[in-house]
Amino acid sequence: MGLECIRGASLAPLNTFGIDECAEQLCLVHSDAELREALALADQRGWPVQLLGGGSNLVLAGPVSGLTVVMRSRGRRVVRRDGDSALIEAEAGENWHRLVGWSLDLGLHGLENLSLIPGTVGAAPVQNIGAYGVELCDLFDSLQALDRRTGSLCWLNREDCRFAYRDSLFKQQPGRYVILRVRLRLHTRPVPRLDYAPLAAAWQALGLKQPDSRVISRLVCDIRRSKLPDPAQLGNAGSFFKNPLVSAEQAAAMLARWPGMPHYPQVDGSVKLAAGWLIEQAGWKGHSRERVGVHREQALVLVNLGGARGGDIMTLARDIQQDIERRFGLQLEMEPQLLGN
Repeated sequence: MGLECIRGASLAPLNTFGIDECAEQLCLVHSDAELREALALADQRGWPVQLLGGGSNLVLAGPVSGLTVVMRSRGRRVVRRDGDSALIEAEAGENWHRLVGWSLDLGLHGLENLSLIPGTVGAAPVQNIGAYGVELCDLFDSLQALDRRTGSLCWLNREDCRFAYRDSLFKQQPGRYVILRVRLRLHTRPVPRLDYAPLAAAWQALGLKQPDSRVISRLVCDIRRSKLPDPAQLGNAGSFFKNPLVSAEQAAAMLARWPGMPHYPQVDGSVKLAAGWLIEQAGWKGHSRERVGVHREQALVLVNLGGARGGDIMTLARDIQQDIERRFGLQLEMEPQLLGN
């Protein structure tokens, strides 16, 4: 399959917000060789390069100049089994949720809590995706990337990737690395994680005695579908804001004022607060404007009500941020990447 480049391509089908902006040049990459060819072309023409995975963590603020590279590489395999664990590898362009299903089909466990997260395998480490008590870094082994600074391939382990809450080396040094494939270490026996209260309640309601990763995956999918709109029906990028981390002292002061505030102590002594709760308390849940709004079921999700531009979404996001800071003294950080002129 040869390198495909399209001039002036619409990015509407390539971002889950459904924002209709154009890429100056769009290239679909299916292999390492095609990636090198695309990057060489960009260097030759003097084009800046932007990378896209599934477009599920993205706000397009305008047309995207230069070359937009979309990873379309496919492939997944079991590298080896070692007693109670198995090492799997998947190409960057693989769909994340399908990888979860594939691993469960093989009788491997660990990814079930991360079911139905939109996007690609290659984008997962960038965000250190997480849900329902599990983060990618909990199962991460290594990844192979192209270092654009040196032009060489490199393998990066967990420590190299500098994972933190919705953060990684790839956010800290944007544009330097292109992730090619990811390796995860999964369990050969169920190791259920039912720390998240709604998931634990759903599990207990079934009355099952033996751990069952497929059932947990199904429950996770049910919970996600009940709270998060399908991007095919209502454009969105999932959780728009990070849950803020505060000191134990600040959390205690806030709890004295708002006793019902959800809070989650962390191993480092900090406390994670629920951004969705803060936004809902401030009255934004279900708020709508002409083309954008806040989802009526989940205050953490901003939605495209039809024909929204990136500026519409960002104006709403900034209004919410300013209100939360005024009411609670907290600065909410947005999760999606902002891209475009």
